[in-house]
Amino acid sequence: MKHVLLIHFSGQDAPGLTSALTGTLAEHGATILDVGQAVVHASLALGFLVETDAPDALKAALNEQARELGLHASFSVVEDGERAPRLHGHRGESLLVTLLGPAITTTHLARVTGILAQHGLNVDRIDRLTAQLAPADAPANAAIELAVSGSNVDEHGLRAEFLAAAAELSIDIAFQRESIFRRNRRLFVFDMDSTLIQGEVIDELAKLAGVGEQVSKITEAAMRGELNFDESFTRRVGLLKGLPAEQALALRERIPLSPGAERLIRTLKLLGYRTAILSGGFTFFAQSLQDRLGIDEFHANELEIVDGKVTGRVIPPIVNGAHKAEMLKKIALREGIALEQAVAVGDGANDLPMMEIAGMGIAYRAKPVVRAKADNSIASLGLDGLLYLIGVRDSDLTGHETETARVRS
Repeated sequence: MKHVLLIHFSGQDAPGLTSALTGTLAEHGATILDVGQAVVHASLALGFLVETDAPDALKAALNEQARELGLHASFSVVEDGERAPRLHGHRGESLLVTLLGPAITTTHLARVTGILAQHGLNVDRIDRLTAQLAPADAPANAAIELAVSGSNVDEHGLRAEFLAAAAELSIDIAFQRESIFRRNRRLFVFDMDSTLIQGEVIDELAKLAGVGEQVSKITEAAMRGELNFDESFTRRVGLLKGLPAEQALALRERIPLSPGAERLIRTLKLLGYRTAILSGGFTFFAQSLQDRLGIDEFHANELEIVDGKVTGRVIPPIVNGAHKAEMLKKIALREGIALEQAVAVGDGANDLPMMEIAGMGIAYRAKPVVRAKADNSIASLGLDGLLYLIGVRDSDLTGHETETARVRS
């Protein structure tokens, strides 16, 4: 008669433990139905679900071996009705929740897992993605990923509660479905102004032209979705008429990159991702970013310059929200990439169309209306925090980043 046992070992981790235990299981002809192992700060938790026709002999052998290895062993019989869910490791849909911030505390984890519990979701696994969770010295990235499962998930309600908790706790809480595409993204597209760079180029041009306050008000209204982008953009560019081109082009050296932008793009290139800028800003700045960061392509508005001065017009077509979405579709089709494998990142209302059709839309330090509508929102970390959402751990990059630093020095 076959018996199914759930066997759990715990204790100090050391090389050879798993080999010794599986060897004993093999000697007794046990069939492994499921297995899981985790190590937290050198403390081992190892579990086997096995089928055996000699449970007493197996338990005796494993108890003796556990004592020799300095481990604690426990056993429980699994009845037929309990076997299916244990074999699958979860019940229902699989989800991933990522906590990101300068530090992740027990308060943060308690709040997030409380929300999950209220929605009837089970935490199946917790993984640390960064070197530390509570940096002691300089601020650093901290991130953990929770694999959760459950049935009849209320995504809208869950997302709303996470958004409110993130604002209250000053962290980011990202939420996505586990799928074949999650760790197989192939394309990243970015807005430029206030996303890849820290500011709006058109606002800086307006300051140079002496119309900064007028343009800034129109920009803010457009980003909040209160004005039609084409109309507001045309009005703003019109106010720049007469600005010397030399002053405009000098902005390429004055507006800094967003924190983490270089690390993010460098890593995406290392991993073979296609990258693009889809911007309602201007080509002269997008070109400089492409050259600096090695981004594959850009699509932006071309500011008309005649006789060394800005004319107050752009050369059609205007790159608005609809155009960004259309360009995303075209790039994906041309490169043979499914839209589910695309990630779109932006901060304004005109970024929502491309964020909505991408497999993952991320609002980066965005306006409230955009954060509320986006799949996920990042505000507490730099752009390199996006790497954790595609499954990259700091430990994956250690050797590559050391080499990059050596080459630069």
